[in-house]
Amino acid sequence: HRIHNGSKAVVSTQSTGIQSRNSNKEHSFHPTTVVKIQSGVKFKIFCFKLFREILMEQVHLGYEAVFDLTKHCMIRMSFVKGWGADYHRQDVTSTPCWVEMSINGPLQMLDQCLAFMGSSKNPITSVS
Repeated sequence: HRIHNGSKAVVSTQSTGIQSRNSNKEHSFHPTTVVKIQSGVKFKIFCFKLFREILMEQVHLGYEAVFDLTKHCMIRMSFVKGWGADYHRQDVTSTPCWVEMSINGPLQMLDQCLAFMGSSKNPITSVS
């Protein structure tokens, strides 16, 4: 398996399951869709331009809407085995080999935006 960080593309020698809310939004899929990428296929897993556009839209909806974009900055991948609505493994943690990546640049952008917006009217916790 190879992950190209600069080009934000994934190349694998086996099928790879990818869940990226950002990519799903770009392709008009359900947010939690798991996309199966076949061996040797390049697939864009994050679009920074799209993220900025979504952030600008969400700012007008308030603190909670912006905070929710942290989910767009997390990408889950499984190798060999799939998961999701079409599988008996409903969660990535049920697969034998998986990783979760944080896209740090957009997370830092969210931190700056949330700090500027002030605090939430509703308390936000680790289970929000």
